[in-house]
Amino acid sequence: MKHQRRNYGQYCGLAAALDILGERWTLLIVRELLTGPCRYNELLANLPGIGTNLLADRLKLLTEEGIVRQRPQAGTKTRMYELTEQGEALREAVLSLARWGLGALGAPDAEEIVRPRWGVLAVEAMIDPREAGPDEQYEFRLDDEVFHVAVADGRVRVAHGPAPDGPALVVHTDAVTFVEIGAGRLNPLEATLTRRVVMEGDDEAVLRCSRLLGLMG
Repeated sequence: MKHQRRNYGQYCGLAAALDILGERWTLLIVRELLTGPCRYNELLANLPGIGTNLLADRLKLLTEEGIVRQRPQAGTKTRMYELTEQGEALREAVLSLARWGLGALGAPDAEEIVRPRWGVLAVEAMIDPREAGPDEQYEFRLDDEVFHVAVADGRVRVAHGPAPDGPALVVHTDAVTFVEIGAGRLNPLEATLTRRVVMEGDDEAVLRCSRLLGLMG
């Protein structure tokens, strides 16, 4: 049976997008899958508060709309959820919303949750490709999450895992500190002086990375 959903009844591109993506939790599921394929239980763990029935309902909708698909995980009976080409096409829209949302963030509440995994998308949202410098890599270690930014031939790519070619800069911090810096609530210099951020690399690499992430003011 096809998923029943409400719609705005408007012949408009934005309304059509919101008919599919406007329900609560839907875009956050897309956010999780933009950082890589996930098992059902991983999605459930990374979206605290959603509830298993609601997650199943949203995944059913996204699958029917051709945004998400399932595939078997190699060597196991487990199935992974991943974005289709149509789902990947949402990346720029989600990054734009995340970039806008960083500016709307206030001080974090004690009840609010931050996942280091979300740092991958946060970095991608912060990047200004016009500031791409020489070919090099920057590695970020947020709590137990490791990812890197690679600059090559004037293009910038964010990927999971350690920098494969020896990073010019390694940044150690926690997820809350990282988001506060991205939101402009915490000065990177202050974070460094108070050891909330520890950087390993030469000063020029620090400056280039800071410019790339729009942290130079």
